[in-house]
Amino acid sequence: MLTGLSIRDFVLIEQLDLLPQAGLTVLTGETGAGKSILLDALGAACGARAEGRWVRAGAEKASITASFALPKKHPALTLLKENEITAEDELLLRRVIMADGRSKAFVNDQVVGVTLLRQIGDLLLEVHGQFDTHGLLDAATHRQSLDRFAGIETTTLRNLWALWQAARQTEEQAQAELERARQEADYLRDAVSELKKLAPQHGEEATLIEQKQLLQNREKLTSALASTLDALQGEHGAETALTTASKTLGKIADKAGERAVQALAHLDAARDALAEAQTLLESLTQDVDGGGQSLEQVEDRLYALRAAARKHQVLVEQLADQADALTARLELLDNSTDSMTRLSAATVKARAAYEQQARAISAQRKKAATQLDKRVNAELAPLKLDRATFSTTLLSAEAGPDGLESVRFEVSTNPGQPAGPLHKIASGGELARFMLALKAVLAQSSDAVTLIFDEVDQGVGGAVAAAVGERLAKLAAQTQVLVVTHSPQVAAKGAAHWKVAKQVSGKATRTSVNVLDASARREELARMLAGETVTDASRKAAEALLA
Repeated sequence: MLTGLSIRDFVLIEQLDLLPQAGLTVLTGETGAGKSILLDALGAACGARAEGRWVRAGAEKASITASFALPKKHPALTLLKENEITAEDELLLRRVIMADGRSKAFVNDQVVGVTLLRQIGDLLLEVHGQFDTHGLLDAATHRQSLDRFAGIETTTLRNLWALWQAARQTEEQAQAELERARQEADYLRDAVSELKKLAPQHGEEATLIEQKQLLQNREKLTSALASTLDALQGEHGAETALTTASKTLGKIADKAGERAVQALAHLDAARDALAEAQTLLESLTQDVDGGGQSLEQVEDRLYALRAAARKHQVLVEQLADQADALTARLELLDNSTDSMTRLSAATVKARAAYEQQARAISAQRKKAATQLDKRVNAELAPLKLDRATFSTTLLSAEAGPDGLESVRFEVSTNPGQPAGPLHKIASGGELARFMLALKAVLAQSSDAVTLIFDEVDQGVGGAVAAAVGERLAKLAAQTQVLVVTHSPQVAAKGAAHWKVAKQVSGKATRTSVNVLDASARREELARMLAGETVTDASRKAAEALLA
């Protein structure tokens, strides 16, 4: 539950520290006193949108800290662990808002992103207003609400849907590729035949360019290489000189000492290097000769390769890969029957797995819808809606990641009247009670540790307001509930009572929150009953409500 709320320099609140208690806490105050400011601050601490205009005039920043005590195994603890945030007995959520609109988020004093803060806050806090268009009045949320009520987990279904769609997409892409291959079959066969005959090799262009340069300078290179080899290999060449020197020194090396041995080793190394040089020069001599190829033949080969590269709009170096790619496309066409059969079978298998899981979830939803209707309808009579009925309608829909149906909550306010969507059938006062009944049932399957109701009793009074207060008190026996109300009948049901007030001092305006004791609470209820002038009669009426 929410155990603490600390607010600094937020709108009209200069400094405020509250210690919420378990059970039902009611917030009252005159219109415009700042009750919504309190909820905005709590929402900001839990990751809701923050605005720079919320920083109190004259202050540099606003700060809101909310502390929560969590039951063991609460989903928020799992989320904290996944993000390597230590959490023990207390969880602290803090938001600092700068005047320029920038903000920082903290969880247990560790800096986090606002998205993570909101994810955690959504698991701790639920705020419901009378016309909560982003909540249960939005039919798009009804399936999720039913699933949460029933404890239905759709992760497996979503994964199976993704696998089916991936298999289907792969099959469709292969089919499209096959159609393109069929349309260009003649071109593919001609191109593959041409490239196969040409047989381009990786690195061939560079080799041919080098060979061309050698052939263009054949005479000079041949003469120079011959002279070089003669100088190395001739009768008086380096090879003969090194051999003679090695033999001569070798005869006395063991008598001449270490330096002669080292010199002999260097002579041997020189002979090895000389042999390697001769091998390279002889290879180069063969290349200069063209390996049997003429300059014209080399140039013709280069021209053929470059013409093919232009034709296929690739580099010469990429011709071999292009040949492989075109061959693969041709093989796809030739082997299309087997390939498409395998892909089609994979799609059918994935779809069958999805549909099996989807039908199982449909059965769970159907059963849960009956249970939800029974429990919500049981809530209506105590809320003075004994002639109304609530029903959960499952509508067939196209297969999707969430299953085979959509869900819609409908109501009928009078016997014989056809059921319809909540917001179209119920009046303002009726809608508030329908929403309270539904939320009271759904709250039992909610992970939230604190529920906030913002004027859900608007438009009702007397016995109906008292019934709303009783149901809120009953709900608060299961989880912490905070209620913003203008109804004295609802306010009287609170286990704790906070009064929000606005004070003007000179040019400064401040909002404060006071925790009322028994006497102050009676006066506040009397004010709510009588208006500006509190009378003895209104005080007695307040005492009667409290009793």
